[in-house]
Amino acid sequence: MNGIQKALAPVFATAGALHFIKPQPFDSIVPPQLPGSARSYTYASGVAELATAALLATKRTRKAGGFAAAALLTAVWPANVYMAQLWRKKPWYLQIVSIGRVPLQIPLIRAAWGIYKGRS
Repeated sequence: MNGIQKALAPVFATAGALHFIKPQPFDSIVPPQLPGSARSYTYASGVAELATAALLATKRTRKAGGFAAAALLTAVWPANVYMAQLWRKKPWYLQIVSIGRVPLQIPLIRAAWGIYKGRS
């Protein structure tokens, strides 16, 4: 596995845990067009990230983890776009972070898909 692929499990584990430890920042980037409460999406995505991390962590389930990671990264992409829109009036460095997250999804999705396809 390459460096990005190796980093996916700990990144998903950390992000998943943060959804429960400090959910407010995640709530704030749930697009309001979605039905239901933002907190329910925060917790659901936290569970999905923790499950994905667990799948990626072991060789036997890594292929399924790659698929789950690619799907999850694609599913949360709209939240990253929404965050970039919300943060247009924030300080410039926060704008750069929020805008940078949008294209960053592409190499992450490709790395996850590579795990699923058995490429490293």
